[in-house]
Amino acid sequence: MQTNQHTLKSQWTFEGKGLHTGTYSHMTVMPGEPGSGIVFRRTDLPDSPVIHALAENVSNTARSTTISENGGEVVTIEHIMSALTGMGVDNAVIELDNREVPILDGSARLYVEAFAKDGLQDQGVPRKLIELPLAIEVKDPKTGSYVRIDPADEPSADITVDFGSPVLGIQSAHWDLSTDYSSEIAPCRTFCFYREVEFMLKNGLIKGGDLDNALVITDDGYMGNPTLHFQDECGRHKLLDLLGDLRLSGGYLKAHISAYKSGHPINTKAAKALRALL
Repeated sequence: MQTNQHTLKSQWTFEGKGLHTGTYSHMTVMPGEPGSGIVFRRTDLPDSPVIHALAENVSNTARSTTISENGGEVVTIEHIMSALTGMGVDNAVIELDNREVPILDGSARLYVEAFAKDGLQDQGVPRKLIELPLAIEVKDPKTGSYVRIDPADEPSADITVDFGSPVLGIQSAHWDLSTDYSSEIAPCRTFCFYREVEFMLKNGLIKGGDLDNALVITDDGYMGNPTLHFQDECGRHKLLDLLGDLRLSGGYLKAHISAYKSGHPINTKAAKALRALL
């Protein structure tokens, strides 16, 4: 694992519609100062408020993760947060000219492909790993879902997802320092079930969703007959989300993460519980 903090060597701009709001935005990811972590800046609002990517700023977890601070909010941050984490970026500034991060193709692939073009900059400052004094476990008794974080010598994560779907079955995914995040996790796209679409639309969600940025699962298969990147792509995407949400702990965890049927609400509760211990 990298021993020093790293940031981007260049700035990269992405644009597109948001998955839930449908609003079009331009987003620029730039190098950050040592020790600054990951911060968002809403350039479309007066005084360009800064929103720190920390668990205490989570304000909504309805099918994505939203953070709010200083009168600004940023919706659907989990994919860019996961990309930065998977690529080993400690510090970055993300400027956005609308409410929601562009969904792009529904994965983190385009982010990591851009960041990998010229690599990262070693900032010459030791990385401070987050060490837990004790294990944390957050459970949802209604769904049986949980996230457990155990102290460990090196970071790793295991997740199992079970939606009771004959199409998906039970899927598991793993990440550790030997995993090539850019090829094994980043390309995995977000997904939903066709039976959920009407409910989500009625509740103001997925206004920008389509078959170009999400896998839609029916009782018989996938709408549009897409080519899957992996047979367990949906399980791997849940791992992508988990890594992004837990980055809201404020850094890199020296821990093993175990998750079952997890989603944004329980992921971010685990990050908040961890922050409360520090």
